[in-house]
Amino acid sequence: MSITIIIIGGVAGGASAAAKARRTNEAANIMMFEKGPYVSFANCGLPYYVGETIQDRDDLLLQTPERFWKRFRIQVQVLHEVIAIDRTAKCVQVKNLMTHEITSHPYDRLILAPGAGAIMPNIPGIHAKNIFTVKTVPDSDAIKTFLKNYRTQQAIIIGGGFIGLETAEALKHRGRRVTIVEKAPQLLPPFDPDMATLVAHHLQEKGVKIITSDGITAFRQEGEFAKEAELESGKRLPMDLAILSIGVRPELKLAREAGLEIGPSGGIVVNTRQQTSDPDIYAAGDAVEVLHLVTGKHARIALAGPANKQGRVAGANAAGGDLQFHGALGTAIVESMGITAAKTGLSEREAKIHGLNYFISLTHPLDHAEYYPGAEAIHMKLVVEQQTGKLLGAQIVGDQGVDKRIDVLATAIHAKLKVQDLEQLDLAYAPQFNSAKGPINMAGFVAANSLRGEVNTLTGKELQKKLEINPLLQLLDVRTTNEYQESHIPQARLIPIDELRDQLQQLDPSQETVVYCRVGLRGYLAARILLQHGFTHVFNLTGGYLSFPQ
Repeated sequence: MSITIIIIGGVAGGASAAAKARRTNEAANIMMFEKGPYVSFANCGLPYYVGETIQDRDDLLLQTPERFWKRFRIQVQVLHEVIAIDRTAKCVQVKNLMTHEITSHPYDRLILAPGAGAIMPNIPGIHAKNIFTVKTVPDSDAIKTFLKNYRTQQAIIIGGGFIGLETAEALKHRGRRVTIVEKAPQLLPPFDPDMATLVAHHLQEKGVKIITSDGITAFRQEGEFAKEAELESGKRLPMDLAILSIGVRPELKLAREAGLEIGPSGGIVVNTRQQTSDPDIYAAGDAVEVLHLVTGKHARIALAGPANKQGRVAGANAAGGDLQFHGALGTAIVESMGITAAKTGLSEREAKIHGLNYFISLTHPLDHAEYYPGAEAIHMKLVVEQQTGKLLGAQIVGDQGVDKRIDVLATAIHAKLKVQDLEQLDLAYAPQFNSAKGPINMAGFVAANSLRGEVNTLTGKELQKKLEINPLLQLLDVRTTNEYQESHIPQARLIPIDELRDQLQQLDPSQETVVYCRVGLRGYLAARILLQHGFTHVFNLTGGYLSFPQ
């Protein structure tokens, strides 16, 4: 089938669409227009190029126009911007950004992959020469050139999301003093506060200054350069350079002007075949709406994984194939200064927003067998449907082993598994890789125990509320004497787990009782002992003392 396919935009969605379209239809005439200077580059690798973890700039360039033509016979025009779509005539108007010439190109099928642009707030001083974003290869080139040519000590990162944390690490590795400013009350806004706090504490220990609940209002310039960042609180921060990582906004101008449907989440509406409201126009990437596989509602999920898969489906179908993209979970991971945070599905906050009946389960297992050197704790949070045990979401923070656990949990959510299924998963074990009862199994055991009613649990926040209402709550710390003396919840009474059976007569079985240990295991054992000795209202602090707000 000889048809003409035009693709607007490269990088993840557009480049994937182009290659798949060719694999699907050898006879198609395929053209791609990209307004930037590069057709396909690893934008997720840009902070690591700035930090010189990636040394060779060419390693970021995944494809070039020459390679696209040689391997796929696809015509790629960079520095060419599509400025209009005529759906009636089925053609696009293209502006050559070097010559300013405008040409018209007909299509049979059109694929939109315009992506999303970095948000640049309209505030004083925003165009100073030492203020940058990290969205494209030229952005990274500009930062590296500035670091080379100017003496810089104090760097400010505006935005504490994924790119902000990665860029903070890059600049810290290059010897700069780094301050992160985040308008939300926490770093990593997609995460729950208790998990984000673990990351913030680690970064602070590594020398990164963090300011939350404060936004940028202006940059104070002296000549061409900004010398201070002024915050909403009135605080002024001295600076030598600033990186904006506030977020991205989908590029919808073409789609809107062409009359394509835009959804309530602010993305182009597509079906499972990536078709827009015009059946001859497909769309993929950060500018489209995505079906969230947990909520069943549409959202914008601006991540490389979904963009690549959407592009593949759009390219195949535009060329005459028949593929579908059913949605995403928003699975994401970030590492900064040696700590890794990952998320899939819904956070606790998101579950609450969607009105779901859920409970949470917190565990702090070691990433591999304790007796094998180098084991480190990983902090896991599951969000579980109350009645069924279906896994709704997960977050993990730790030094190592986070990536493979979040991928297992993402697979479990995709397959609609329950926490009872996590108990049964047969996962690889050798002492340097895992424990015989590994972190995923342990998370399943703890959550399933709660679901079956073997033990009632409560969170740190829930315990705080109980103590406010009833300061005389029967609260037991079942750790060792040394652990208790080092730090404990002020109202807690110490009865080490190994002495509990001998001291039961000192407790009131009719009184509401909360037990806790360091991570939850000894608390669970204590709760089971109490329940089987006539105590009727017993709760274990999920995640133990490590999960209690300090």
